[in-house]
Amino acid sequence: MGRIFEKRKETIFKTAAQKSKLYSKYGRQLYMAAKNGVPDPEVNSALRSVIERAKRDNVASHVIEKAIQKAAGTGGEDFQAARYEGFGPGGSLLIVECLTDNVTRTFSDVRGCFHRAGSKLAATGSVVISFDHLAVLSFKGDDEEKVLEAMFAADVAVEEIECEDGTVTIFAPPAEFSKAKTALLEAFPGTELEIQEIRFLPQASKSLDGEDLASFEKLLGTLNDLDDVQEVYHNVVLPS
Repeated sequence: MGRIFEKRKETIFKTAAQKSKLYSKYGRQLYMAAKNGVPDPEVNSALRSVIERAKRDNVASHVIEKAIQKAAGTGGEDFQAARYEGFGPGGSLLIVECLTDNVTRTFSDVRGCFHRAGSKLAATGSVVISFDHLAVLSFKGDDEEKVLEAMFAADVAVEEIECEDGTVTIFAPPAEFSKAKTALLEAFPGTELEIQEIRFLPQASKSLDGEDLASFEKLLGTLNDLDDVQEVYHNVVLPS
């Protein structure tokens, strides 16, 4: 019974920690989206998109409301975006995006993660050049042509549209995100977006094995454990 209790306790604590990290991540994103626009998702498309993603990830309503209310008030945290690029184990490439109220602390924390993995941060622009920065919209469907017609009709500058395994994915320049999403939902009412985000996609993938893979996964884990880290993009094909 003691072992069962300890295992359950460990699972509960692990789940709680993951939930806390998720809430912290979305809390900052919601705060920034509301602070940089207006704290009303009806007129702030960026805020509305973050709210939709948060709900899909089962973020509690009170967390969403608290972050928006905080942005609507005076004072509060002064977060700013920070991006770091680095070379990881086995020649892997990483882009680390953060929201922080202390750039010095965040830089030190991120650099420490790379250092412990035997890796190093890179000069700005040296890694990001190997990635495409794109708006990505993905949903269940199989009619690529109709989607393309809808994008053209709305004058959306689409980079590419893929249809695979019953899922359609639209790739567009970041500036076209809101326009593409609006055009899609107007052309196909009731569509539920599985992915709606702006992200970095590697132009080429890299496979790792052995110690390199183990070191890379450890680096990825320590970076994601940092409160200031919002997203880590990389070019490594991870085992399923």
